[in-house]
Amino acid sequence: QVQLVESGGGSVQAGGSLRLSCAASGNTWRTYCMGWFRQAPGKEREEVGTIDSDGVTTYAHSVKGRFTISKDNAKNTLYLQMDSLKPEDTATYYCATPCDSWHTWGQGTQVTISS
Repeated sequence: QVQLVESGGGSVQAGGSLRLSCAASGNTWRTYCMGWFRQAPGKEREEVGTIDSDGVTTYAHSVKGRFTISKDNAKNTLYLQMDSLKPEDTATYYCATPCDSWHTWGQGTQVTISS
């Protein structure tokens, strides 16, 4: 069983950067494919991107080139580096696993981007 806890959210101006972290517990988390999602008020949840056990990443078109997903197996932590942030990136961000079922989620962290 894996447990996930996100952190690093906050409020920044457009054009700024934030790095979100997702601390994972459990012996086998590093074998899991993991993902970042976001949900803005009144909108459907959106997949931001994924990273598999080999470190291969995928990104939504809306964030490609601005966001970077990585993981540090030694620290049991997944990261989402967000650069060139836009007001439309405002949302609650969640990490989740595994990619074939998304049955484990963190509690979410709020990101607010002002123009």
